[in-house]
Amino acid sequence: MNLDAYFEEFAARDWQTVDEGTVRVALVGLGGFAREHVLPALAGGARSDGTTDRTDLCEVTALVSGSREKAESVADEYGVDTILDYDQFEAGEGVDAFDAVYVAGPNALHLDYARTAAGHGKHVLCEKPIEVNADRAREMVRACEDAGVTLMVAYRPQVEPAMRRLREMVRDGILGDPVAFHGWFSGHILRQAGPDQWRLDPEMAGGGALMDVGVYPLNAVRFLLDADPVAARATTHSPDDEFTGVDEHVAFQLEFPDAVTASCSASYRAQADDRLRLVGTEGQAVLNPAFDSESHPTLTVECGDERVEYTGPYVNEVAEEFDYFAHCVLADATPEPDGRDSVADVETVEAIYESAETGRRVEVGDVNV
Repeated sequence: MNLDAYFEEFAARDWQTVDEGTVRVALVGLGGFAREHVLPALAGGARSDGTTDRTDLCEVTALVSGSREKAESVADEYGVDTILDYDQFEAGEGVDAFDAVYVAGPNALHLDYARTAAGHGKHVLCEKPIEVNADRAREMVRACEDAGVTLMVAYRPQVEPAMRRLREMVRDGILGDPVAFHGWFSGHILRQAGPDQWRLDPEMAGGGALMDVGVYPLNAVRFLLDADPVAARATTHSPDDEFTGVDEHVAFQLEFPDAVTASCSASYRAQADDRLRLVGTEGQAVLNPAFDSESHPTLTVECGDERVEYTGPYVNEVAEEFDYFAHCVLADATPEPDGRDSVADVETVEAIYESAETGRRVEVGDVNV
């Protein structure tokens, strides 16, 4: 097993073909993730280890928020000149200040914000999942395609070097033929934001643990296998009152072509953990952690009696994701986690929820935009 080629330039941006130009981004929504992760990444914030996170191809030039006070505070801290409320954003005020938008906030509002941006001719980076159901997801795809703007969905792990190197190994047959995938993502959401957050509102979120963290292993297995599931079996449980109306815990199994299976779980109330394992006929690989936005993942590959463990250099996934999006805009390239790819995720989510409700195997519908 010779893996040297995969590790020699581990963090290289294999997707990059242009290195000049700047995409000006408006942040639509100033929730915790935007303030604590996105803005520091795009502004080049210093880390405790002395390194610096920064983007090369984009910058924040506008903020859209329902709270003027919050927006002014953020604008002062990061030197952003343009502040808009949602009515001004919809009316098209300040559109000369930005080229693209980052849509955060409740899942059920993603379509509205993306459609508004597309109507103003602005490119869209939309947080995952793309929307609360496949119909609204398809509508977003149509709106962006009709407007001729780039639509990307924010599945950060797809640009994380360890995930990309693992996909190369799968494609090159290092593990043999894929047989089984195991992935999970868990944490304590009430400790992060309390019981009144929109993620616990079924109308705003479209679901619970599956829609928020379960989509990460779901998207990862599709990315690694370059294939879509054909059927799902699942169970959900919400034993605690705080999670009434949404899934507190979810476990699902997906069937892929060629008899490949994926077993995944996610939880809103369990020890924080996220990792994946891919088993093939000739070997297996483990990525740990797999989905944390500020992680330093270790990739372990075993083939027969040989075992290689590699921890690459730290790469800020948020900064990498925004630069990848900006690169696609500048190069007029289609991002891999585009709208159509994300429709397939939501179609699978719908099959998972139907299986959990009915107790039967449910086939996943074809993407039909």
